[in-house]
Amino acid sequence: MPADEGSLAHRRHVPSRLVAVESLTDRLDLDKIFGRRAPLHVDLGCGDGLFLCALAQRVPDKNFLGIERLLNRVRTSARKAATLDNVRLLRMESSYAVRYLLPAESVERFYLLFPDPWPKRRHHRRRIVTPDFLSSIHSALQRSGSIYIATDDVDYFWKIKELAESNPGFAIGVADVDLPQSKFGRIFRERGAPIQWLELRKVSPVK
Repeated sequence: MPADEGSLAHRRHVPSRLVAVESLTDRLDLDKIFGRRAPLHVDLGCGDGLFLCALAQRVPDKNFLGIERLLNRVRTSARKAATLDNVRLLRMESSYAVRYLLPAESVERFYLLFPDPWPKRRHHRRRIVTPDFLSSIHSALQRSGSIYIATDDVDYFWKIKELAESNPGFAIGVADVDLPQSKFGRIFRERGAPIQWLELRKVSPVK
């Protein structure tokens, strides 16, 4: 559920970047939320906001929405984003926000960086990437929009690729990894763990 970030902004004398959600069923008014119309990039599970804010600084002509469920992470992201006019934060489950809150064909690019792989077989049903999730991503993407996915879990990587191959609405490629580091990306690189990248680009299914 949405969190009240107003007190945080007041204490620190900075504008709140948190999106106030008035309805859990109405689509977000993105022009109103950002105060301008610009291509939208969405960081799913944005964590502490390190990647989100670094990318937003690099590309100021685009809007960035970070979606995160955990309150403490949202607060940390809000502090990082305080001086960035092109960043907004939404406290919500990512899969719910994609399916019910993002308008159709509104997103130029999604980022799903190091989602929990839930490695135990009995926990696989908790993984975020499912056929329904990919269908929701497809609906929210603009024509030729894409989702970048990164994981250090090889089994999860191949499962995601398998699911994508079964969805005719996506073309599969290798993501452009010239991107800022995320918290987990930095940790995995320091450990020497290989990172698997995938780009799923929206296409019109052949009829």
